[in-house]
Amino acid sequence: MTSRDRELWDAQAATFDDEPDHGLHDPQVRDAWRTLLLSVVPPVPTRIADLGCGTGTLALLLADEGHSVNGVDVSPEMVRRATAKAGSYPGTGFVVGDAAAPPFPSGRYGVVLCRHVLWALPSPAAALSRWVDLLTPDGRLVLVEGFWSTGTGLTADETVALVEGAGLTATLKPLTEQVYWGKRTDDERYLVLGRR
Repeated sequence: MTSRDRELWDAQAATFDDEPDHGLHDPQVRDAWRTLLLSVVPPVPTRIADLGCGTGTLALLLADEGHSVNGVDVSPEMVRRATAKAGSYPGTGFVVGDAAAPPFPSGRYGVVLCRHVLWALPSPAAALSRWVDLLTPDGRLVLVEGFWSTGTGLTADETVALVEGAGLTATLKPLTEQVYWGKRTDDERYLVLGRR
């Protein structure tokens, strides 16, 4: 990521949580994400890496359940906001860094979580290879991605192929329900779970 990327995301940090699926302020949206994530992550306690964590909303949703979460984001302002939200959650912290090459130790995470970041990386396959290296032998890769009406993003088929190319078995779950986004959307949005 470049300094321009950092500046772009720093500028968006103040309003980032205004989107229903970012801030999770609506109890129904929050509960939908909680239920979804708990259905794909192992039981507590699990060590989770949240790559491109933004303001830390998903990380803290999982920390609320008793998981330990390390988040990384290219934006210092996003990380500042995530850290402020986290307060004193045990085993949870956030650092500034590149989600494509996270500064985390290999083989230590039961889950690598990434939402709406893979599509924007210059080399998604190379990033996935590094992310798989972070996983424990029975670890899981959880990707929330989409192909937007603007013509950007990754289709579900593309993401499944990338995950399988990284040596994992991929399971696709479409996320078409309005409750995840707080509004109706015509985009292709989905979760891909990758396991060895």
